[in-house]
Amino acid sequence: MAEGGTSSSVVKQFESFRCQLEESGGLRERVRAIAMAIESATRLMYADLLLVHQSRSVSEVLEKASSQIAVLKELYNQLSVILQECPGQYYRYHGEWRSETQSAVSLLTFMHWLETGNLLMHTEAEQKLGLNTSDFGLDIEDYLVGVCFMSNELPRYVVNQVTAGDYDCPRKVLKFITDLHVAFRMLNLRNDFLRKKFDGMKYDLRKVEEVYYDVKIRGLADKAEEVCFDTKTGSSADPGDQVTQHKQS
Repeated sequence: MAEGGTSSSVVKQFESFRCQLEESGGLRERVRAIAMAIESATRLMYADLLLVHQSRSVSEVLEKASSQIAVLKELYNQLSVILQECPGQYYRYHGEWRSETQSAVSLLTFMHWLETGNLLMHTEAEQKLGLNTSDFGLDIEDYLVGVCFMSNELPRYVVNQVTAGDYDCPRKVLKFITDLHVAFRMLNLRNDFLRKKFDGMKYDLRKVEEVYYDVKIRGLADKAEEVCFDTKTGSSADPGDQVTQHKQS
């Protein structure tokens, strides 16, 4: 009788395991389907953003790429609804959408920088993705990795802008990525993947520095600064020349 009771309890246990695994597997498949949709949306967004490297106007590029933000927000909302079915198990399924989220953050950060010249903050990224809830927020490491990915676009952007005649771009990008690099150094990075991505930012910084120094040596940076100064002061000539012209008149 004891052996029969033991056999029955084992069967019950594994029957319970089977139900739990089937339920978890079904939920995971639903999460994966949404993750694939997120990946598709980010791919379209990236394709639109690539046009900025072809000297297209920033406003035109951002307008096209921004159309996918609403799509992403809706997909993350669907993901949030699914996760509500298994409260407290966020990190059990987090790996299914981690890389897609990092890519999304990277693109949103790049777009924000193109528009404002500033870094997209963590809370702002959450709001854009509709993740500003306590139950389903934007993982900090996903945000940081996304920012690192974003820095990979800057050297290419700088080279193409200089080729198009924007000689002040390297100075602006160098300041931004230098400040960003300094901020990252405040972190005690122990995550191997995040640490590797941060190390990659050092090479991005070095590439931008090389472009800036090359433009500086050729005297092109000084000309860009003069144009910038004249634009701010509303003059197209040296102030001394204006005084001379006034006396002659």
